[in-house]
Amino acid sequence: MLGALSFIGVLLILVVLAGYVLRSRFTNGPLTILQDKLKVMVLLVAGLVMAMSNSLFFYSRFGHQYYLVYPTGGWSTVFTSGFKFRWFATIQEWQKEIDIKVVGEGEPTEGIEGIIVDKVVFQMPGGQKETVPGIGITFIDRVSAAVQISVRMKMPEDPETFRALAESFRNPTNLINNTLIPTIKEQVSNTGYMFAAQDYISGAATDFRQAIDDQLKYGGFSTERREYNDTIYASIQIAGPRTIKEINTRYRIIRKTDKDGKLIRIPHEITKNNITVTQVIVDEVYPEPAFKQRLEAQRDISAQKRIEMEKIETAKAEQQRILAEGERDKAKERMDQEKEQVKQLIAIETQLKQETTKKQLAEIALQTARLESEQNLVRERAQAEANRLKVAAGLTPQERAQIQKETAIGVAEKLAELKFPQVYIESGKDGKSNMGLIESLIGAEMAKTMVPALKENK
Repeated sequence: MLGALSFIGVLLILVVLAGYVLRSRFTNGPLTILQDKLKVMVLLVAGLVMAMSNSLFFYSRFGHQYYLVYPTGGWSTVFTSGFKFRWFATIQEWQKEIDIKVVGEGEPTEGIEGIIVDKVVFQMPGGQKETVPGIGITFIDRVSAAVQISVRMKMPEDPETFRALAESFRNPTNLINNTLIPTIKEQVSNTGYMFAAQDYISGAATDFRQAIDDQLKYGGFSTERREYNDTIYASIQIAGPRTIKEINTRYRIIRKTDKDGKLIRIPHEITKNNITVTQVIVDEVYPEPAFKQRLEAQRDISAQKRIEMEKIETAKAEQQRILAEGERDKAKERMDQEKEQVKQLIAIETQLKQETTKKQLAEIALQTARLESEQNLVRERAQAEANRLKVAAGLTPQERAQIQKETAIGVAEKLAELKFPQVYIESGKDGKSNMGLIESLIGAEMAKTMVPALKENK
């Protein structure tokens, strides 16, 4: 826009000058104003201003910031958008946000200021090679990997800091290619030495990503490597004394802290230039194929071990179940026998109690009988003594008559109760029977039939 305005200004100056030279030929029309020197001067000044507008003004674009150096040696910074005065100053244009990303072949690069085109070549089994785009790192267990990362940074908005940055690097490309990208590579590589590939696969991926983010934003960690020896003994099932089977050496990276417990930081070019890292994304980490094969082998071995352990656990559980069932059966049998013994003991105790009760009852009955016998004996003795005394004293006539009366009445009552035969046959003079038994019976039967008939005739 300002370029077009400058072109119009130059064109206006040329037209005014040409018209002023040829003013005598213009007697009619709008060009007659060129005959007036004052108006010609005004038009020349306007054309000159328009021609120099590109050096007097500039347009500050949104999302950019500018460093201006004037011909007099002064400087200024612009962080807002819109038309601004430049007064013939030299302008450095910088983007507020800078994106740096690992880009592979065929991937779009639009909007990315810093493109990382690094590639890592892995040796495949059989002599083949595999190329993976990314920043090469080596884990502490000597496993290589390619890291694909995306980083967004924000330029400083403090005038003094931005001035120092602009004067130091002169243009954004120099800053990106010579400082930002190498610093990112360095911090990613340093982070790789702090982790083991086995740990990364086993769940430390989040810690790995967080460590890269933390170091890019606040500075690198000051670390110390420590060595640990893990002793593995022979299986306990092996007969004889246990021996050392192998010793595994492992390393651990310790982050150093100061006396206040704060992490000791190592500043890098990003933090030194007060560039703010606003976003860090670890897109992918590709371990070397040999490590993947080891992982697959370990996975198969682990799966087989897991299966074997499950079988062992199942066998142990079965053994425990059999033992438990045996103990249960023994306990049940023991309980049944104890119940039977208890029943027998209860029966014996019951019988003993019954016998004891019978014995006690017999003793009570014996004692009762003895007491009753003694009571009867005492009573009889008393009665006999009373009778003896009465006999010795003699009975009165009235008592004797009463006794005789009661005796006679008793005899009469007894005789009345006796039943005599209704038919009686007697033969023989001397009271002895001379007939036989049959004849006596026949005679008696005939008498029974004759007696009722005689009673009826009477």
